[in-house]
Amino acid sequence: MVSRVAIVDLKEDIQGSFEGALKLIGRIDDLNTKKRAAVIKLGVFDHKKKNHATVNIVKAIINGFDKAPQIFLAESDNYKGTGTERLQIWKGVFTERVVPFNLSEDKNTKETEIADEKIGLSHILFKPNVFVSTHVLRKYEKGTILKNLLGLIPDRKKVRFHKKLATVLLDAYEAIGGIDLAVLDGTYTYAGPTLDKGTTTNVLLVGRDAIAVEAVGAALVGLNPLEMPVIQEAMKRGLGEGDVKKIEVLGNSVESLREKFPNLHL
Repeated sequence: MVSRVAIVDLKEDIQGSFEGALKLIGRIDDLNTKKRAAVIKLGVFDHKKKNHATVNIVKAIINGFDKAPQIFLAESDNYKGTGTERLQIWKGVFTERVVPFNLSEDKNTKETEIADEKIGLSHILFKPNVFVSTHVLRKYEKGTILKNLLGLIPDRKKVRFHKKLATVLLDAYEAIGGIDLAVLDGTYTYAGPTLDKGTTTNVLLVGRDAIAVEAVGAALVGLNPLEMPVIQEAMKRGLGEGDVKKIEVLGNSVESLREKFPNLHL
């Protein structure tokens, strides 16, 4: 099956833009059901910065899962702070159904093997729950949608994994049964992994194949996806498509948006 990635313009109607992207990739009726809770992994390294998915994008994802009985907004502790502190960015969307969840505080875990370590991952991460990964569009050869999976590890000492990052990320990917929906928020695009200020680009990338979404996002900001270790390893494991030429890009094309990213194509 050909991997599909939608690239749509983010207009004033953010919800409409997100739903338009879902229509392009074939909708998510199998994911948005009364029988499955949804876990949205929010990529935020430092809650004092702004390089994370916007409240409006997260709200659109939540509304896209209107049938889910429970939605968990998930993060873990790191050396910048606790997962609970970092999740307060999105406190405006918390309800009885939509709840913040600190992965580092969960006592109900499943032991998994990640890069030769036995690590207990939170029970909410596993199927039948739906797993959504969302992050910002950025020029970072270590990845974004897939790099977000480092935050599944509950302890703060994640830096020890950086020398074997691709293995760690994809071991985690396989352990939880994969990413069901990947959403790259290109409201702003960042020229590096930790910059606070981005360039306004107002695009949104959505797909069911997270490796394909990572690859298209990388191509958009001027990287060669096939040279990225995490994509190379994902393709070796048969987890998704990393060759943009073999991905069905819907909506806008990568080429048509190049002019939005002039400072990134150096």
